[in-house]
Amino acid sequence: MRLPVIGITAYVEPARWGVWDTRAVLVPEGYVRMVREAGARPVVLPPFPDGGADLVRRLDGLVLAGGADIEPVHYGAPAHPLTKTRPDRDSGELSVLAAALDADLPVLGVCRGMELLAVACGGKLVQHLPDLLGNERHQPSPGVYGAHPARFAPGSRAEAIFGATAEVNSYHHQAVDDPGSLTVTGWADDGVIEAVEDPARRFVLGVQWHPEEALDVRPFAALVQATV
Repeated sequence: MRLPVIGITAYVEPARWGVWDTRAVLVPEGYVRMVREAGARPVVLPPFPDGGADLVRRLDGLVLAGGADIEPVHYGAPAHPLTKTRPDRDSGELSVLAAALDADLPVLGVCRGMELLAVACGGKLVQHLPDLLGNERHQPSPGVYGAHPARFAPGSRAEAIFGATAEVNSYHHQAVDDPGSLTVTGWADDGVIEAVEDPARRFVLGVQWHPEEALDVRPFAALVQATV
């Protein structure tokens, strides 16, 4: 039996292992592990700026991984002083995401991936949540996840996966302000948007938190199920 092939967008970052200290294409293992546990074959996708349509023809689903901020030029805003971007990821991921949406490929966006979904669908972002909220609870300190409750819209795909409410782990200083053509289906207790989806498509879901770090296979299993 052929396993579904799920692409996972990747980082290009300085990395060290063994005797090597160089730039590497990498992605946190949690994404790979959750895709495998969901019953699919994970494939890591470097951030190439073109060829999205050709790549999508080889995939059954797409995971947009977390990472750096999206360049505000993509949603018509000036950059906040604390906005830290990776233009190579933006160009590569927007290309493959556009092709995936054109092909109605199942897509799961995680953290940055949810923000990218919103931007690709005509939305806008809040660039620094502490300016809006007056606190840093969604990104308490470097490398430390925040924890807070989230609620989900009745009848939504998010509710079907996570239930009416859930405790989620967050690590982000930006968030979706305007979801564009997507539907908001999840909120933190402080009103920050936690989930978006497109009910008109086979499977398009974005979550602002990190289920792969919590070893929560449910959204990955739902993505894989949508490929069948």
